[in-house]
Amino acid sequence: MYDFANSGYTTVVITAIFSAYFVGVVAGNAPWATFAWTAALAVSYALIMLTAPVVGAYADAHAAKKRLLLLTTAGCVVFTAGLALVGRGELALGVALVILSNYFFGSGENLIAAFLPEIARGEAMGKVSGWGWSLGYCGGLTALGLCLAYVTHAQARGATADEFVPVTMLITAALFAIASLPTFIFLRERAQPVVGARDILKSAFARVADTLGHARRHTDLWRFLLCVVFYQAGIQTVVAIAAVYAQEVMGFTTRDTIFLILVVNVTAAAGAFAFGHVQDRIGHVRTLALTMIGWLTAVVLAWLAESATMFWIVANLVGVCMGSSQSAGRALVGYLSPPARTAEFFGLWGLAVKLSAILGPLTYGLVTWITLGNHRFAMLVTGLFFVAGLAILAGLDVARGRRAALGG
Repeated sequence: MYDFANSGYTTVVITAIFSAYFVGVVAGNAPWATFAWTAALAVSYALIMLTAPVVGAYADAHAAKKRLLLLTTAGCVVFTAGLALVGRGELALGVALVILSNYFFGSGENLIAAFLPEIARGEAMGKVSGWGWSLGYCGGLTALGLCLAYVTHAQARGATADEFVPVTMLITAALFAIASLPTFIFLRERAQPVVGARDILKSAFARVADTLGHARRHTDLWRFLLCVVFYQAGIQTVVAIAAVYAQEVMGFTTRDTIFLILVVNVTAAAGAFAFGHVQDRIGHVRTLALTMIGWLTAVVLAWLAESATMFWIVANLVGVCMGSSQSAGRALVGYLSPPARTAEFFGLWGLAVKLSAILGPLTYGLVTWITLGNHRFAMLVTGLFFVAGLAILAGLDVARGRRAALGG
């Protein structure tokens, strides 16, 4: 249910609506506008990288995942609502609120992922993670549906993006707040504190240092985290610039883009649900390899796409690959993590994902700036991240990694 609740933020703010609004309206479609958007995201991810391992270690040591999740949820809801205040030319305010809202979203994403090993057995992590991602895309679908209904109504009355986009931010924030309530009412924290309250900061840093010091015991997990950096760089780029690419290259309107991503959420939900079962049968590595090949194919087709029909095909292929690759990646981290250190290792997973979210979109933004807005070439460059991910994944030994995890 938390996956359902928080997915509206990424779908509406990062992917479908606010990204294109930021580039086209807030930044006035300047040559550096796409770079400014990706740079704002990069700063937020850098902040998450600096704090995620310590937050994870603190959560493990003090059984505080749920308390910290409440804090991050409140922060994301408040600052998402604040995006409604951002108008034409208000670049500084827009950047600040994007950084803050995305920081709290990303920190909460790490915390909710760390609950997975508490509520699913090792052999069922892929299935349960798939359920979560599937419900997540349903949440994104709900948020987009509500926003599409409002945007259609507003445009029928002659409203412009300056007028209807701020309201979609309020809709997204409200849905996040309401849909997250079941998590805080029903989800139990099963972990037990392992240190006294006086050791809060010291124990957090000590556990992170201990994790880094024992890296040799978990070589396959660390190899996979490196793989995550590369293949997620491609995914994060597509998520961050999807609406920008649709409007700048394919000529889609805001309403067209919302409807496109709404349909993609359906295929993403189906992909997450279907591959959640498949990955427990054929293995996490094979599942990830298949989805990365699918991503690479989609990127090349997007580079070649000239018609709206071809772009629709590409978008739905992306949807299937997105749901399955995200689910498989999260499950594999849980499978390779020591049971007593789940929040800590998911913090490291979050660090890897956030590093990728800096590397990928920022590379795309720089390429568009240097090439004076050549989004097609920037999309082709994005495909290289999936090639690198496949190469690293080829050397992963899951059985050995699982033995190391169970050994502590």
